[in-house]
Amino acid sequence: MIHSLEVDANRIQSDLDELSKISDSDFPCVTRILWTEKDMLARAWLKGKMEEAGLVVREDEIGNIFGRLQADGPNCPAIATGSHNDAIPFSGMYDGTVGVLGGLEALRSIRKFLQKTGKSLAKSIDLIMFTAEEPTRFGIGCLGSRLMAGTLSPEQAHDLRDANGELLESIRSKAQYRGDLANVRLENNCYDAFVELHIEQGPLLEQLGLQIGIVTAIAAPSSLRVKYEGPGGHAGAVLMKDRRDPILPAAKLILEVHDAAHELGGEDTVATTGVVKVHPGAINSIPREVIVEMDIRDIDLERRTRVLQRVEAKAHALGRDASIPTTLEWINADPPATCDSKIVDTIQSVCDTYQFTSQKMISRAYHDSLFMAQICPTAMIFIPCRDGISHRPEEYASTEAIEVGVKTLASTLLELAEIV
Repeated sequence: MIHSLEVDANRIQSDLDELSKISDSDFPCVTRILWTEKDMLARAWLKGKMEEAGLVVREDEIGNIFGRLQADGPNCPAIATGSHNDAIPFSGMYDGTVGVLGGLEALRSIRKFLQKTGKSLAKSIDLIMFTAEEPTRFGIGCLGSRLMAGTLSPEQAHDLRDANGELLESIRSKAQYRGDLANVRLENNCYDAFVELHIEQGPLLEQLGLQIGIVTAIAAPSSLRVKYEGPGGHAGAVLMKDRRDPILPAAKLILEVHDAAHELGGEDTVATTGVVKVHPGAINSIPREVIVEMDIRDIDLERRTRVLQRVEAKAHALGRDASIPTTLEWINADPPATCDSKIVDTIQSVCDTYQFTSQKMISRAYHDSLFMAQICPTAMIFIPCRDGISHRPEEYASTEAIEVGVKTLASTLLELAEIV
C-alpha cells in the first residue's frame, strides 16, 4: 500500500538556497572542495539539520555522514538514501544536494507520518552524505562510496595526492578525521536497499515533459592517462626532419578516442578527452612531455572494453611509430551497474499511485549509486533539470520538480522500510 506523505517544498528550497551560500565562489556559482573551510562549514551545517530532524548522526573515518531514522522493530538491515554535497569549481547548486536535502525532507515527512499515525518502521532508514563524489581534489570520483564498497583499498587511498602534492592522510588529519580507513568498508548487503534522488543532468525528461526518470542502469567510467615523452628543443633551431615531437602521437590519439567510440560503440558509448598537459608549455619550445587523459563509459561492459582495447593498442602503436617513449596508466575502470528490479518496480508503483508521469531510463553520468550497487540493491530517481545543464552556475531544477522527486523518494523509502 502506497501511503501519501506530505513534503514541505518551501523548506527544501530554503535549505538548498542556504547551503548554496556556503561556497568558495559567489552565488550563483557554487564551489565546495573536500576538506576546505567551506566544505567543513557545510558538513557542520548539514549535521545540525539532521539533528534538528531527529536523526541519529555519525561520521566515519573518511567523513561520510550518516543520519538515521531509527526503527522500533527488530534489528533488520536498514535501507538508505543520499548523495553528495561537494561541488566542482564554479558549478551549480542542485547536483548532489537535491539527493541529500531532498532525502532529509523525505525522512522528515516519514517521521511526521509515523507520529501522526502511531505506526513504526520495521527497518531503519539512513540518510548518507557521501564524501567527495566529485574528483576535484584527488583526481578520483566517489571517494567515500568507493571506500565503503571496497573498490578502493585503504592503501590506495593513503597514496592519493592533491594538486599540491599533499597526501590524503595529511589533509585528512588536518580536517580532524582519523582512524583506520578499513573501518569505512561496509559488509555486502549491509542495506536492504539504497535509493538516490538526483537531477538528471541531461535533457530527456524536460524534452519529453516527464516528471520522474526511473533509472534501470548506470554507465560506468573508465579513465586512462597516456604520457608521451620526447627530447624537446628550440622551436626555431631543430629542423623538422630531426624532431621527435610527443604532441603528434597525442593529437592522433585524441582523434582515435573519438573514432573508436563511434565505430565500436553504441548509442550509450561516450568517449571524451578532457585533459591535455603540455610541458614546458612555451610557444617557442618543442614539447618534451605530453599527457592526455580520457574518459570512456558505457552501460555495456563488453562494448566499453572493445573501445578501451582499441584505444590502448593505438596509444602504444602511435608512440612506437614516432619513436616516442609511451606510458599508460589506468586511473580507474569501474563496471557499470544494473538497478535492482524490486526497487525499480516500487518506484514505478509510487509514480503510478501519485499519477506522476515517468519513464525508465539509464544514467549516463555516474554517481555514488554505482558503488552502492556493488554491496546492496540499488536504484535511482531522476528529476528534470532545465536544458539538461549541470556542473555550471545555470544548473536549475524547479521547486515543483524537486517536490515531486522528494514525494516519490519518501513513499518509496517508506514502502521499502515497511511499517508495523
